Amino acid sequence: MRDEHPLPPAAGVAQAALRIRPADAADMAAIQAIYAHHVLTGLASFEEMPPAVAEMAARRQKVIGRGLPYLVAEDVPGGGVLGYAYASPFRDRVAYRFSLEDSVYVAPAAVGRGVGSALLAELIARCSELGYRQMVAVIGDSANAASIGLHAKLGFEMAGRLASIAFKFGRWVDSVYMRRPLGPGDDTLPAAPG
Repeated sequence: MRDEHPLPPAAGVAQAALRIRPADAADMAAIQAIYAHHVLTGLASFEEMPPAVAEMAARRQKVIGRGLPYLVAEDVPGGGVLGYAYASPFRDRVAYRFSLEDSVYVAPAAVGRGVGSALLAELIARCSELGYRQMVAVIGDSANAASIGLHAKLGFEMAGRLASIAFKFGRWVDSVYMRRPLGPGDDTLPAAPG
């Protein structure tokens, strides 16, 4: 499928030092550790207690069971997991069947290496190839400049902000919505019912 909304190059990504691949069961402990860090120290997730590895594995299985990508960025040649990303349905009702939500998390030691850009670019490409038409980012905290900037760099535009929608770390927190067309976006009707 030809993408009518091409990705800008993932600037700053050292391709020789990074490999994006589907996550497997052996990656789940590393994925859980990355997510636990974000749950306990930041506002990217509104969970307050990190899920166990088994729960993270069940969540991954649900994503891949729907035929959606669940990816890891791997350090080359070391093989350590530097981050992960996946797509999930934006909403469950059938009218949303061409829209997805993205999730991207990077290990603290890998921030600034282009891991998030590489993961999100690959996620967008794979979801476009699957025939999806829209991707939505639901970003925790309107002050999350890194995530907002990452999504803007990869073609997402602001769609709105829900002020004080969550309460975490003793304060009210916003959610920012951004969106990006996939493939031909809404320029054409879908080829077949989804």
